[in-house]
Amino acid sequence: MDSATEAFVAHRNLLFTVAYEMLGSAADAEDVLQETWLRWVKVDVSQVSDRRAYLVRITTRQSLNRLRSMKRRKETYVGPWLPEPLLTTPDVAEDAELAESVSMALMLVLESLSPTERAVFVLREVFDVSYEEIAAAVGKSPVAVRQIAHRARRHVDARRPREAVSPSQAQAALETFQHALETRDLQGLLDVLAPEVVLVSDGGGVKRAAPRPVIGAEKVARFYLGGSAKVEAAITCQATVVNGNPALVVRLDGELDGVLTIRVEDARITGLYYVRNPQKLTRVASETPLTLR
Repeated sequence: MDSATEAFVAHRNLLFTVAYEMLGSAADAEDVLQETWLRWVKVDVSQVSDRRAYLVRITTRQSLNRLRSMKRRKETYVGPWLPEPLLTTPDVAEDAELAESVSMALMLVLESLSPTERAVFVLREVFDVSYEEIAAAVGKSPVAVRQIAHRARRHVDARRPREAVSPSQAQAALETFQHALETRDLQGLLDVLAPEVVLVSDGGGVKRAAPRPVIGAEKVARFYLGGSAKVEAAITCQATVVNGNPALVVRLDGELDGVLTIRVEDARITGLYYVRNPQKLTRVASETPLTLR
């Protein structure tokens, strides 16, 4: 391979992770990588001292452009919008920092940031990029980037889980939820759901989903039990790892119906995220490698 191709291939997984964390969409992240490549091959690589940093800068700029166009798409999206779930490799779950950064709960918090705030937060807090490099990527001064980073960090910290739980704790809560759901045990669901639990379901106007978040343990429990009672097909749940965290792949009569991920605090489920939109379920058949390096 020539040196430009070699550098791009070496950092491809990193660039995809940067784009995905900024966009919450694997399909758009792949488009960003294609745009990054087209710009990268026009660069005189011999003049680039830090190829990784240069590639991240191109990816960031293309992701920012894509974020702004996605904002318009989301304004016309039917129902709540959730990030696209990814079936991830075992090493993602083993890296606590990476698993937390791509968790559905945190990715959803990032949706509430402006495009520039999201880019700055992801590059600084997740990938530990210097303020100077971020400034070059987003077209701001280092001083402005520091202010944006502080504002974004404060916003995210106010909305992220109070404390990180271990994968085993999350797995235990998910297994309890799955058993209660499959046995139609209302009390079992109420026991594992936090009183203030929030259910967000994304059908994209293609599949049936709650048009707005469902809040409260009893409402969420009855939503699931009432909904499953109306379904004549056999429901099966398969434990898996999505975005580095325990999840369930749900099938109706063997056909993929959706992916359920959770947020756990104090051993109880505080967030349920169910993606049913078929366009967002293309990445749960094979593993997607992600990396922070």
